[in-house]
Amino acid sequence: MLLILLCLFIAVVVIQFLYYIVFFGKFSFAKPQISTPKRVPISIIVCAKNEEENVKNFIPLLAQQNYPDYEIVLIDDASSDDTLELFEAFEKQYSNIKLVKVENNEAFWGNKKFALTLGIKAAKNEYLLFTDADCYPLSTEWIKEMSAQFTIEKSIVLGYGAYEKIKNSFLNKIIRFETMLTATQYFSWAKLGKPYMGVGRNMAYKREEFFKVRGFMDHMKIRSGDDDLFINQAANSKNTTICYTSDSFTYSKPKTSFKDWFAQKRRHIATAEHYKGFDRTQLTFFYASQLLFIILPIVLLAFQYQWIAVLSIIGFRYIFAWTSMGFAAGKLKEKDVIYWFPVIEIILIFTQLNIFFSNMFSKPVQWK
Repeated sequence: MLLILLCLFIAVVVIQFLYYIVFFGKFSFAKPQISTPKRVPISIIVCAKNEEENVKNFIPLLAQQNYPDYEIVLIDDASSDDTLELFEAFEKQYSNIKLVKVENNEAFWGNKKFALTLGIKAAKNEYLLFTDADCYPLSTEWIKEMSAQFTIEKSIVLGYGAYEKIKNSFLNKIIRFETMLTATQYFSWAKLGKPYMGVGRNMAYKREEFFKVRGFMDHMKIRSGDDDLFINQAANSKNTTICYTSDSFTYSKPKTSFKDWFAQKRRHIATAEHYKGFDRTQLTFFYASQLLFIILPIVLLAFQYQWIAVLSIIGFRYIFAWTSMGFAAGKLKEKDVIYWFPVIEIILIFTQLNIFFSNMFSKPVQWK
């Protein structure tokens, strides 16, 4: 039995090698990205529901972008605070802002996808750039960098939505590491020709891609997934590319309590259950191999079975995994979290397992 477990452990590490070096390596070891400005007319789409504090601070940053031809489409999704009043003030202040007011619709009550659909239809430009109301671009060159990746063939651009750093917060390191790992995954699979998700905090696509798949209609009843489920359906090897220049990043305020972050991750993982079969399978293989990499050596070492070989394999695995994630962290400006890789990885593995069982017995709370 122990020999079987050792063989299984070796197989798990081989699978991990394939993921970290072969698959994730497509992004981790890629050359720095060089962008050539396109200057295509852009419509920025921002949907907000009860986000008065965020829009007060962040919408002016969008209005200060160094780009010659763009509009900002602000969508108020039936807010009950002062979000709408702020949007109306911004519309008067900036000539390139367009306001879309969404009232509660009985058939689509509280559904962000319905609000986004109205905003997409109201946009005057064919090229659309999306971010959330609680996000802001790192640079005034954000539009230029994201739009530079559009070509005749590439009509979907996946960007990086990062989280702010909070000093002396280990939870913040966990959140940023998990975000970096997720980005490494979807960037890598996009480069491999199998794009499966993107984040609404930072992504762009031509409006024609939206209508090709009937917008969000095929998953309108699923409250989440206006970003990743859309990409999972619409993106393919021919029409999708990525943008990872540092000036293209957006930033959000991260959760500051484990409870809030845990609830957020529950929503994300529940949405992933609706991905295409291949995408669900590759994600399952990765997370299963992560879990088995922790459990199997504990059993083998507990019985002191081939302990030198087991420790050598563990060391080899950490060398290649740490190296791959280190290069990815460098590209995404998250180098400080990589030093905690072994500890954070174990926390994430068991958090993922906890979320899996939690979602089996109750549904996570969706769009406000």
